Amino acid sequence: MDWARGAWRFGALLCFAWSWAALAQGASALSPSPSAAPLPARIDKLDFAGQPSSADARQMAQWAVDTDHVLGKPFAVVDKQQARIYVFDASGRLVGSAASLLGLAKGDASAPGVGAKVSTGIPPGERTTPAGRFASEPGHNAKGEAIVWVDYDAAVAIHRLRPAPAAERRPQRLASGNPEDRRISLGCIVVEPEFYDAVVAPTLGRQRGVVYVLPDSPEAEPLFSRGKLVDQVAAR
Repeated sequence: MDWARGAWRFGALLCFAWSWAALAQGASALSPSPSAAPLPARIDKLDFAGQPSSADARQMAQWAVDTDHVLGKPFAVVDKQQARIYVFDASGRLVGSAASLLGLAKGDASAPGVGAKVSTGIPPGERTTPAGRFASEPGHNAKGEAIVWVDYDAAVAIHRLRPAPAAERRPQRLASGNPEDRRISLGCIVVEPEFYDAVVAPTLGRQRGVVYVLPDSPEAEPLFSRGKLVDQVAAR
C-alpha cells in the first residue's frame, strides 16, 4: 500500500510538470538565446551526497534533469513536508541543501492579492508557501537586499534569515530537527545567511532558474495535473 501511494504521488507530480512542459519550452523567460553558451554536461544520476531527502524530492530532481524540464538552468526543489531546500546547478550537481523556514499556514496556493498585503500585514491564514513550478529570478526587496524571486506577485522569495520579533524564535526554529517547527514565515523560503551566500547566491542569485515547490499534502497533487498551480512566472 505504501509503495502504491508513493507511485501515485510521483505520478501526480510528473503529470503537473509534463502538462506545462510545452508552455515552459515556449516561455521567453526560460528559453536559451541562440548565442547562449553551450550547456554543461548533464549528470545522469543525481547524487544527494548523503543529505537527508525524501523520495518525492529525489524523484522530482532526477526527473527534472532527465527530461531537461529545467531547460539548462540551475534549479531548486523545496520539500515543504520536510521544510528543506535542495539547490542544483545547470548540470544537475547538488550545490547544497539546508533546512528552511516556510509559510506559517499549510496550503498550496497563494490567497488572491496577498502580495499587496506585505506592508500592511498578511493574515496568518494566508501565510502560505505556494506549490508548483516557478520561473525564478534574482532581484532585490524594498530594502535593497539581494533575494531570489520565486513568485513576484505573491511576494514569495528565497532570502536570508533576518531579524524578527523575538517571540517567533526564528533562529531556534531553523535549527530545529522538526519540520513542523520551521513553519513560521509569511510565505517566503528562508535560509541561513551562510547557506544563501555560499549556495543560493552563486546559482539562482546570478541568473534565472526554476524552483519546484512540492505540496503540503497529496490532496493538492491532482490540482497540479490540471495545471492550476503550475508554471508561475516571476514577472515584474
